[in-house]
Amino acid sequence: MGPHHDLFDELRVVTAGGELDLTTAPAFARDLLDARHGSGRLLLVVDLRGVTFMDGSVLGPLCAAWEDCHERLGRLRVVHRPGADLVFRAAGLRDRFPRYATVEDAWRDVPADRATADRGT
Repeated sequence: MGPHHDLFDELRVVTAGGELDLTTAPAFARDLLDARHGSGRLLLVVDLRGVTFMDGSVLGPLCAAWEDCHERLGRLRVVHRPGADLVFRAAGLRDRFPRYATVEDAWRDVPADRATADRGT
């Protein structure tokens, strides 16, 4: 077990794949909303490693989920490949959505840049 196992009532993971754009964003938003049902502290991990294309249309649903998790004293963390970082950077959201390499790293709160540095030593 990691250092955060008792800090949250639940860990939930939403996984997306393929293209996330204007046509698929509504289904993605529903998945994020469904994952936040109930009450209590929530660690929501959004796994975007299977996403082949992503545009800014996913930022609204991600920000809404982030706000909801924080209001519940929880967290939302995003696992994604380096290319998706461009969308977060262009929107000025890299601090809100740092990159995690794996779901386990997101659960342990080890961002990808720190995980790479730690593994190199």
